[in-house]
Amino acid sequence: MAVTIDPQAARQFAVEVVRTLRDAGFEALWAGGCVRDQLIGREPKDYDVATDARPEQVRDVFGRQRSLPIGAAFGVITVLGTRASGPIEVATFRSDADYSDGRRPDGIVFTNAENDARRRDFTINGLFFDPLENRLIDYVGGREDLQQGVIRAIGDAGERIGEDKLRMLRAVRFAATFDFSIDASTAEAIRDSAADIVIVSAERIAEELRRMLVHAHRRRAAELLAETRLLHHILPELALSLGSSLDDREAGPWRQTLDLLASQVEPPFFSALTGLCFFGLQRSGDAFTLARAIAVRLKLTNAESRGIEHLLKYETPIRAAATWPWPLIQRILALSRAAELVQFASDVSAIQNGDPESIEFCRAKLALPTDVLNPPPLISGDDLRDAGLSPGPAFRDILEQVRDLQLMGQLSDAGDALQWVKERWPELFSP
Repeated sequence: MAVTIDPQAARQFAVEVVRTLRDAGFEALWAGGCVRDQLIGREPKDYDVATDARPEQVRDVFGRQRSLPIGAAFGVITVLGTRASGPIEVATFRSDADYSDGRRPDGIVFTNAENDARRRDFTINGLFFDPLENRLIDYVGGREDLQQGVIRAIGDAGERIGEDKLRMLRAVRFAATFDFSIDASTAEAIRDSAADIVIVSAERIAEELRRMLVHAHRRRAAELLAETRLLHHILPELALSLGSSLDDREAGPWRQTLDLLASQVEPPFFSALTGLCFFGLQRSGDAFTLARAIAVRLKLTNAESRGIEHLLKYETPIRAAATWPWPLIQRILALSRAAELVQFASDVSAIQNGDPESIEFCRAKLALPTDVLNPPPLISGDDLRDAGLSPGPAFRDILEQVRDLQLMGQLSDAGDALQWVKERWPELFSP
């Protein structure tokens, strides 16, 4: 069961942690995202504290029962709060050694607040705040960049990106979700290193995509992914199918993609990712094979993979439902994820100027009671065997035809269904 954190309790606990470290003779400040968020008027999701106390000193201050050394190798101690406040990570001011793997520092050196700020990724994340004195501490120009709406790497952009390739995706996510621009030198560094995004684990890439694509600014995220050429390496299938249109927002299929993403309202991730890939996959000639390849490469969950295939498989009949036999549509609407499917088909239909009649037809049918939309089958294979039918390949065809007649209202009970089968296939029954 997920624990709900009370924002006010979390903030009070974050103040308490700073005060406790100060009373013990150490410097302590709020750091990073929580400072950024409160400056732009957002409720911080969590709080991080930075201090000159070493990890073992932090544990001495808060006690072994209230602290966990999970990240001690990188100078981070988790201090436990109440269920309402949640825990807080307390990190010792540090500088990082080289990043030989392009993701994590080979080692750390404990230092002071200014050096700690300068080793961080972007200026808006390099801010400190003293909650006891209500004072902002800015060594890297983060306050001005927040005011100007700019994502800018701290120091040399090429060096920051070279240290940790994931920062390229984080820059895009921050710019999209905050509706900021990316500083020109930072954007250039990302384009120069875009091919190296494959160094980052598939799980981390997928997690960044999840956070971008479920956000209301998913269209802007897609634009930035294309502009920085990260999309070409994260989803090469789109680069192959959409080609140069990725560099032109007004080109047909890419414009349709952007419009589709913009039209989606609070979609689950599998639906948003399908929206990003849909028109490219349709042009590929083998949408299902490529969709499976994307899911495998990004190590998506089984549920996400099945969700994508479900949308690709059934969105066409949903958009044409008014002209399809009702039993076929009814079976689709009786499946799980039907609401997401109809919504996705509606979004695609709107982009392609389709007829809304089929979508409204499906929505009306989805509103039916479950026992009407998806009544239990009248008969099963066991019923056919009990009636004397020898098991064989005909079973499946017989049961499907009976189900169709049931859904069309031409058969209403098991007795009528078995009688119809005997009259339709008398030769299959034992004398």
